[in-house]
Amino acid sequence: MAKKPSKAKKQQPGGTPATVALTAAGVTYTVHAYEHDPAHPSYGEEAAEAMGVSPERVFKTLVADVDGALTVAVVPVAGQLDLKALAAAVGGKRAAMADPALAERTTGYVRGGISPLGQRKRLATVLDASASGHATICVSAGRRGLEVELSPDDLARLTDAVLAPIGRA
Repeated sequence: MAKKPSKAKKQQPGGTPATVALTAAGVTYTVHAYEHDPAHPSYGEEAAEAMGVSPERVFKTLVADVDGALTVAVVPVAGQLDLKALAAAVGGKRAAMADPALAERTTGYVRGGISPLGQRKRLATVLDASASGHATICVSAGRRGLEVELSPDDLARLTDAVLAPIGRA
């Protein structure tokens, strides 16, 4: 008796939920892999240095608690997240950084490898407005040492992100 073909989606070797989501959406993107150094003090700055990309074009994904709701903030690694601006961008009053373990459980990614794409649970997302000044930006592809480069418009569309000035130098 012949086996029925499996209906499970095939993942590319080394694919992450983020790259699988991008491929499924038909978005043009480039994956950049580099050797992660656990001793480096900043995941984002390490990525920028390793790829030879300006830190203004490399964005970090942070998870914050805005009035009791987890919210994703995507800001340049060259700056910091303005929690008041993030709260305002989603109509909230107060924002604080989320517990790292809760962020990992909710997104399905580990700290330093949280991608705004392909998260386990879809969260409200805010992309710093500075992203629109670049043809492409880099964000985590879902694990440390792996970045994905794509247009900020595609990132905003795929995550239903609000664009707002949430980063500060």
